[in-house]
Amino acid sequence: MVFADFYNILEKVIFLFDGLAKRTKEMPLSGISSIFEKAQTMKNVVRMELGEPDFETPEHIKEAAKRALDDGHTHYTSSSGILELREAVADRMKKDDSLSVDPEREVVITSGAASAISLTILSVINPGEEVLIPDPSWPHYDPCVRMAGGVPVPYALRPENGFRLDVEDLRRNKSAKTKMMILNSPNNPTGSTASSRDVRSIAEFLVNEDLMLLDDRVYEKIIYEESPIHMMNINGMRERTIAVNSLSKTYAMTGWRIGYVVAPEKISANVARMNLYANACANSIAQKAGVAALLGPQDCVTEMVEEYRIRRNLITKELNGIDGLTCVTPTGAFYAFPRITELGVLSGDFSMALLDEVGVSSIPGSAFGVQGEGFVRLSYTNTIDQITIGVDRIRKFVDRLQRKQ
Repeated sequence: MVFADFYNILEKVIFLFDGLAKRTKEMPLSGISSIFEKAQTMKNVVRMELGEPDFETPEHIKEAAKRALDDGHTHYTSSSGILELREAVADRMKKDDSLSVDPEREVVITSGAASAISLTILSVINPGEEVLIPDPSWPHYDPCVRMAGGVPVPYALRPENGFRLDVEDLRRNKSAKTKMMILNSPNNPTGSTASSRDVRSIAEFLVNEDLMLLDDRVYEKIIYEESPIHMMNINGMRERTIAVNSLSKTYAMTGWRIGYVVAPEKISANVARMNLYANACANSIAQKAGVAALLGPQDCVTEMVEEYRIRRNLITKELNGIDGLTCVTPTGAFYAFPRITELGVLSGDFSMALLDEVGVSSIPGSAFGVQGEGFVRLSYTNTIDQITIGVDRIRKFVDRLQRKQ
């Protein structure tokens, strides 16, 4: 029995006797948090489990926050967010994607993308309705759908297709109860990116089947090839697309907790209403910093992405040089997702042993869904030196593992 199975069974036993709400029983322990919490207590660990930039928030953004404090912007804001930030979101989308967005009616500022996603699903999904979610994918989608009373239905992202979506998998999993699909491109944990051709095929499917789309775009600026067309620019998609984004990954602002939803007015109004009761509003000072991030110089983004590209090239080359591992080159985000099936060990056991024996923290692929088993996620949000040390430790660990077999 792998560690994740043990903790999930233990959790269910505990819940039988504690009198907590039934919905909490359906929330599995995160395979990410288990590794994170353990790595926090250890010394000399090469941290490759964290899904956040290792860069500092750019200075002009921090300065904007300091000014906001000095100017007294420390009070409640609208549950939709300050208009200045909503206008900045619209301005950024106009410049980057040639999209005209109404900042007053179609944009809602949230406490990070995690909040944006959960509030969107709660605003749209009724009990019993199905949501197509990618597998492997960020582990929050499934619980968010369940919290709304919906039914998560996974569709496979296959390694033989570079982890890119095949529309036939959507057709096979769609039913009369399906209401929405979730797209995450670039994808966490695989680093795969939908091409413009993929996006158009997905849009055709959604329009023909009259389905909604939750378009999770938090890694949209961390792409190493040509960026695909924005889904909202395709005929028939504007009225059915809910675009979710965040400042966390793009501007190294994970702790600031600023995300946003861009959607048709009837949906964004519901999201704002839900936000009022869940959070009241996003952090007022962080919202001011967000204006500086979106409207200020963007060279900081370019510089971070170029550094990620160097790290990606290094880690992919080195991992593919380890006997027993294979790694598809990611086209976006900042994750490598090597296959470990040749080693004959489950991903949960691999990750825990890798941490215990050689001090490298990773996330088991099983934490991201059934299709993730046989892989591990390694984040390259670390220095070149640390990545080099980490991969060398992985090589030694794999060699030792193979000698035992």
